[in-house]
Amino acid sequence: MNDRQLQTQSQRGTKQDHERARRLRGVLTEASLQNENVLYASTRGISQNNGSFGFRPAYLDGASGEAVLSCFSNGTPAPVHLLDGLPESWILNRDHAGHVTATRPGIISGFIRDGRFYTREEAITATAH
Repeated sequence: MNDRQLQTQSQRGTKQDHERARRLRGVLTEASLQNENVLYASTRGISQNNGSFGFRPAYLDGASGEAVLSCFSNGTPAPVHLLDGLPESWILNRDHAGHVTATRPGIISGFIRDGRFYTREEAITATAH
């Protein structure tokens, strides 16, 4: 690995560490999910790049440890991270049309594979082998 690759990898790790810390203390919104997709776009930390490995988009409540699949508002599993299908107790705000605009603190996006929740970073690591 050359110096430029090491520097890029180091910077990415710093950005990912920062994003993970923000998610653990913050709330999820459509904008924050879009930011995560940009941050992880060239990795297996997004649904489009890890679905073939058996990962399904999901969320984890850091306080209770409960994990749920990402779903449409009608409960059908979604192929990407959506907020409208989250458990009611996880929702902080909705817009005038009833769509979820924010989760309560401690909800993080990630994936479920074989009954286990993976953060985006863990999914990247799991698919590197």
